[in-house]
Amino acid sequence: MTLEDDSLEYHEADPPGKIEIATTKPTNTQRDLSLAYSPGVAGPCRAIDENPDDVYRYTAKGNLVGVVSNGSAVLGLGDIGASASKPVMEGKGVLFKRFADIDVFDIELDLEDPESMIAATKAMEPTFGGINLEDIKAPECFQIEETLREEMSIPVFHDDQHGTAIISGAGLLNAAELAGKELDELDVVFSGAGASAIATARFYVSLGVQRENITMCDSSGIITESRSEEVNEYKRQFARDLPEGDLADAMEDADVLVGLSVAGIVSPEMVRSMAADPIIFAMANPDPEITYEDAKSARDDTVIMATGRSDYPNQVNNVLGFPFIFRGALDVRATEINEEMKVACAEALADLAKQDVPDAVRKGYGDQPLQFGSEYILPKPIDPRVLFEVAPAVAQAAISSDVARREVELDEYKEQLEARLGKSREMMRVVLNKARSDPKRVALAEGEDEKMIRAAYQMEEEGIAQPVLIGDREEIETTIRQLGLAFDPDVVDLSEAEYDEYAERLYDLRQRKGFTRSEAADMIRRDSNYLGSVMVEAGDADALLTGLTHHYPSALRPPLQTIGTAEDANYAAGVYLLAFKDRVVFCADATVNQNPDEDVLAEVTRHTAQLARRFNVEPRAAMLSYSNFGSVDNEGTRKPREAARILRRDPDVDFPVDGEMQADTAVVEEILNGTYDFAELEEPANVLVFPNLEAGNIGYKLLQRLGGAEAIGPMLVGMDKPVHVLQRGDEVKDIVNLAAVAVVDAQQQ
Repeated sequence: MTLEDDSLEYHEADPPGKIEIATTKPTNTQRDLSLAYSPGVAGPCRAIDENPDDVYRYTAKGNLVGVVSNGSAVLGLGDIGASASKPVMEGKGVLFKRFADIDVFDIELDLEDPESMIAATKAMEPTFGGINLEDIKAPECFQIEETLREEMSIPVFHDDQHGTAIISGAGLLNAAELAGKELDELDVVFSGAGASAIATARFYVSLGVQRENITMCDSSGIITESRSEEVNEYKRQFARDLPEGDLADAMEDADVLVGLSVAGIVSPEMVRSMAADPIIFAMANPDPEITYEDAKSARDDTVIMATGRSDYPNQVNNVLGFPFIFRGALDVRATEINEEMKVACAEALADLAKQDVPDAVRKGYGDQPLQFGSEYILPKPIDPRVLFEVAPAVAQAAISSDVARREVELDEYKEQLEARLGKSREMMRVVLNKARSDPKRVALAEGEDEKMIRAAYQMEEEGIAQPVLIGDREEIETTIRQLGLAFDPDVVDLSEAEYDEYAERLYDLRQRKGFTRSEAADMIRRDSNYLGSVMVEAGDADALLTGLTHHYPSALRPPLQTIGTAEDANYAAGVYLLAFKDRVVFCADATVNQNPDEDVLAEVTRHTAQLARRFNVEPRAAMLSYSNFGSVDNEGTRKPREAARILRRDPDVDFPVDGEMQADTAVVEEILNGTYDFAELEEPANVLVFPNLEAGNIGYKLLQRLGGAEAIGPMLVGMDKPVHVLQRGDEVKDIVNLAAVAVVDAQQQ
C-alpha cells in the first residue's frame, strides 16, 4: 500500500477528517444546558455588550485561531482551490492543538480577489483571537497580510512567509556561531524569490545580515537593478547593482545559500565555489536544491547543511514556530505579531538547541546522539520544551514592544504553559519550586552512567540540587567532555583512599548483621549503593538516588541495611503519583511490601498522605479491596477494613480515610456519595492503598497504560533519610524529578 493510499484511509476512517469540537463545561443536566444556552447565556452576552474586553473572559476567543486559506498555493500541489485545501488546513489545526493547546477553526474561502479575501477575513475578527493565513499565492499574500495587519486589532500571521524565515533564522544564528562568522559580514545568496524567500531575506536583515550582502535569484537569474522594471515591487527590494548572471555566478565566494526554489538546481561544483565552511539551507520540498550527501561530500571543510526533510539533520520545520508564536501572542492579547516577537522566537530556538536534549526526544529519533554542533543547530519538533521556551520569549517581546494588552509574570506563565503539557508537569512544578528554595546535596549512585551525568547537569543548571556523582572520576570527566556539558560536579571516586572512613562506618553498622571489616571495605570500594548510603547516613549527603542499572530489590537493600526506616516507621513503601487530565492519585504500595498486614497498610497510608502534601495535595485515602464495606468477610478484606479503623482512631491522622472499598467506589463520586452516603470520604479518594504488592503493581500499571496517566515515581516513603530507587531505564527527567522530591524530603527533615 502506498503512502497516498495510507493517507486516504487515515482521513476516511470514521469520523472523516482529523478534528472535532469538544465541550469544556458540563452538559449532563437540564441546568447545565440552561447555563450553556438559553436562558443563562444572556448573562455573559450583556456583560460583553457593556465591556467588549469581557469577550476574552466569557468565551473561547482568547484561545481560538482561524486558519484561513483560498488554496491558491498549497505546498507541492499549487492552486488546488478552497475545498481541496481543507485537509491541509485541518492538519494545521491539529498541529496548533498538539503542540500549543490552541483551538482552531479552519476557514476555506472560495475567493481569488485579494480585496475579497481581506474583507471576508476582517469580518471574522469578533470570532478569533488570531488569524493564521495559509497557502495563499504571491504576490497577493503580501497585500492581504499587510492590509489585515493594519486594519485588524488581533495578530495576523502568514506562516508561509514568516515560518521558514524564523526557523531558518534560528538555524542561521547557530550555524554562523559554529562557523566563526559574524552575521553582518555574511554574504548570503537566495535561490528563489517567492513569498517565503522574500520574507526570509527581510527577517535575516532583522537578525543582523546586511541588506547589501543579500543576492536573490529567481528563475531568470540574479535580480539586478537592470531588471528592476521586470520584477514585482517585493523582489525589487533586493535588486543589487551587479552584473547579470545565474545562481552559479551568485554562489561564488558566498558564505550562505538559502534554497527556497526547486530540487536539483545546485551542483557539487557550485558548493565548491563557496567560501570556507559554507552554510547551506536547501529547503525545497519534498526534495532539496542539492542532496545532503552531495553537499557534504563536495568539500573537505565543514558544510553546515539544513533541509526541510526529517530524514536529514537540521530539519527546518515550521511547527517549531507558529504554534508557540501564537501561544505567546494570545496569552498577552497582542494586537499583532511584530518583528520583535519573531526575533525573540528565533533567538529562543537557537538557545534551546544548545541545551541538553531530553531522552524522550532522543528516543523519538532512534536514540541519535543529539548535541549542539553542525548536525544539530535546531531543536526537534517533538521537544516539549519548545512551548515553555519560545512562548514566554514571544510574550515578553510583545510586552516590551507595547503590542500586548495584558502583562504576565514570566515565571508564573511558564508554569501555566507546563501545565498545558500534562498534570504531572504541574504537580512537579510545585516540588521543583520547593527544591530550588533550598537545594540539598544529592548523592547519585551509578554516577558514571551518561543519564546520571546529564541529570546532574540539569539539577545544577536549574538550581534544584547539589549533585554528587559516585564513580570513577576519570570516566565521569571524560563523559562530561564528550557531552559538551559546562559544569564541574562533585565526584566521589570509589578507589580513593580517603573514603576508608565510610568502610569503617559500614562495619560499625553491620558487624552484628554478618559483615566483617574486610567485607565492609570491599562493599564500599565496589558498590556505589553502599558508599552512597553510608554518605547519607553519615550526613555527608542529604539524599540518595540509585537503581538506574540495578534490579529494584538489589538497589533497595543497601540503603535499607545502612539508613533504615524512620523512627515512626517500621516499613518502607513505594508510591507512584499518577497524573490524569483532571486529577492526580497516589498509588501505594507498588514496589516493596508483598503481603502487608493491617498495621503495615495503616503505616503506608500515613506516609503516603505526608508525601501527597509535599505536592500541595490534601490527602483523601481509600483502603482498596474487592468488596465494599463488609460485603465480603474474610482475612483478605478484614486487613484493609481494620487498617482504616486504626487510622480513624489515631488522633494524629488529620485526613479522611475509609475502606475497605472497591476501586470504582473510591474514585467515582456518584458511587461513593450515591450508594454509600455514610462513607467518611466526601470526595473521591486521591490516595489509593492497595491490599498487597501484586494488586498495587498491577493496578498502577493498568491505570497508567489504559488510563493514559503520566507517572512520577516510584517514590520511597518511610525511610529515615531521603532515598529513592529509580526504575531501570528511567529517563533523565525521571531522575531529575526524583531528585527534586528527595530535596524536599531533606528540607522537611
